[in-house]
This record gives sequence, C-alpha cells and structure tokens, in this order.
Amino acid sequence: MTTPETSPLEIRLATDPVDLLAAQRLRYRVFVEELGGDGALVDHQRRLECDEFDPVVDHLVLVDRRRDPESLDHVVGVYRLLPGDRAAAFGRFYCDAEYDLDPLRRSERSVLELGRSCIDPEFRGGTGMFLLWNALADYVLDGDYQILFGVASFHGTDAQALAQPLSWLHHHHLAPESLRPKARPDGYQRMDLVPAEALDRRTAMTAMPPLIKAYLRMGGIIGEGAYLDHPFNTTDVFLMLDTGAMSQKHRKFYETRWQAQ
Repeated sequence: MTTPETSPLEIRLATDPVDLLAAQRLRYRVFVEELGGDGALVDHQRRLECDEFDPVVDHLVLVDRRRDPESLDHVVGVYRLLPGDRAAAFGRFYCDAEYDLDPLRRSERSVLELGRSCIDPEFRGGTGMFLLWNALADYVLDGDYQILFGVASFHGTDAQALAQPLSWLHHHHLAPESLRPKARPDGYQRMDLVPAEALDRRTAMTAMPPLIKAYLRMGGIIGEGAYLDHPFNTTDVFLMLDTGAMSQKHRKFYETRWQAQ
C-alpha cells in the first residue's frame, strides 16, 4: 500500500489509536452531520461515529500528511474491512442485521465484508477514491478473498423517489439466485418499482451514488430487495463483487493510471 513520495496523501491500515479516532470523526462528519444518520453507539459529544464492529475490523485509511493528526482531521478517507474468518469468530457480519447471508455462507467461498466507506468532500472526485480502491485491491489479492460484499446506500428512505435507480439495479444486476442474499423483513423494500421497459438509463444512472456505479463498472451484482435503514436515513442495497473480475480490472486501471502520470 504505497503512494508516490511527492504525494501529500498516504494510504495505510490504521494501527495507531489516533487513526481510528480520526476515522470515526470522518464517519461522523459524513454519516451523521452530512447525511443525518445516527446509531446506538454514536458519540455526539466527541463527534465520533462508532459501533461494536470497530475493534474487530481493519480500517483502511487515507491520510493527508499536511493535516495535524492531533486535530483528528488527518484521515480523509476510510474503508472498513471484515474478513470472513474474523466475522465467524466474532459471530456475525455487519450485513447480517439487514440481509440473510445464508447463500453466501453455503457457497463456502472466502469472503470479505466492506463497510463504512466515506471520503472527505475536499477529496471526492480526485485521486482519493482511486488510492482507496487500489489499496483495497492489494488487500484483497494478498488475502486471496473470492467475494467482496457490503451494503451501499442511497440517501433517504423514500423508495418512490429512488424508483428508477433501484429498478435498474433489480432488472440489470441481480445476483444469481444460488448466491443472492435477501433483505430482512423488518426493513425490506422491493426494488422492481418500475417495469424494465419503462426504465430510463440516464435518469437511473444520474441518481446512482458514485460508489454503486464503481462496483457496477467492475462487475458488481446485487441482492434481493433494498433495506430501509431509518436510523441512518439511508436506503441500502446489497452489493457483491467476484474478485476474479476485480483483480483483472484493478491491475489494468492501476498500470494505466500511473503510466500516465
């Protein structure tokens, strides 16, 4: 996980408690202050978005070397990573609360759960997400994970307002039934809200969050039904990615990008 020496950005796994606090501060700024979310363990007084998975997962952090670590604003991007064996020892994945993961478990393939992905507004649309994705790919290849999965979110819980993108995902990117998790009944929202013949691709893709579009470009597929997460004020969809496809695209993208610089 390296970046050019001249870059002000560094990508690494968090090992210092200050990095974890800064990651939780960034998550608070994005998920709570920007998107209006909340949670049982959110620390509003210290402005930290926390939960019970934080001590178990790996935090992949994007660090701006120009910022003061003591101010907890030096982490400008984060991905939370939970390998399958670690989740088994802990007892569950984060996604278990929203989706029935039995199809994935029955597949007996090595899996990695991704979550809490966010990036500082100043670094969106630039090299920040590129660096996170490439460091993630290195982590995946080193661990020989076969399936990546996690929930990706639309802002808000008005499914009708999201009818075009949700229906596009359902009609064009549904996972094979043998591997398809289903949203749990307490938050289940059907996604086939618009018939396939009535969909408008431009409208659907314009409303699609950048993270979901990135997964789709790399061959991502989705579970059955969305999940309405009212505490976090999001409509979540389950995304999976076969790492065979990811690793090939990662190498091509990585080589092309740095050769061009």
